Amino acid sequence: MRVILKKDVDKTGSAGQLVDVSDGYARNFLLPRGLAEEATAGKVAELQELRQNRKIKEDKEKSAAEEGKKRLQGRVIRVAASAGENGKLFGSVTAAQIAEALEAQHQVKADKRGIKLAEPVRQAGNHAVSVRLYAGVQADMTLSVEIQGS
Repeated sequence: MRVILKKDVDKTGSAGQLVDVSDGYARNFLLPRGLAEEATAGKVAELQELRQNRKIKEDKEKSAAEEGKKRLQGRVIRVAASAGENGKLFGSVTAAQIAEALEAQHQVKADKRGIKLAEPVRQAGNHAVSVRLYAGVQADMTLSVEIQGS
């Protein structure tokens, strides 16, 4: 019997997948528990349309991320921070601060979890930073930490 899985099922498949299972497994386990629904012609067409729409949406998001990468690649993000002797910062510059500065200066939203630093920024000066805009799309930028008030 062909079924469309509504939820992930161990050793059977993941949600949204069209799978062939034995009639008994479908009737006695998957269907009563609401884990799957019978794959009628209409449901299969609906599933294919949903996949196609999802693919179009992902392509748009990826192309927008590619455009953002072109605009951001090699650019500088400026952040002001309080510092003491020899340019040593009080604390460090966080990914959230970098994301805020990126949106304010370059009008690009980036998730703070997508900002990667080689090491914590605790010194004024220039540092390399990588900003992930989409899966497989990242822009390498320079973070310029300036001492506040100077």
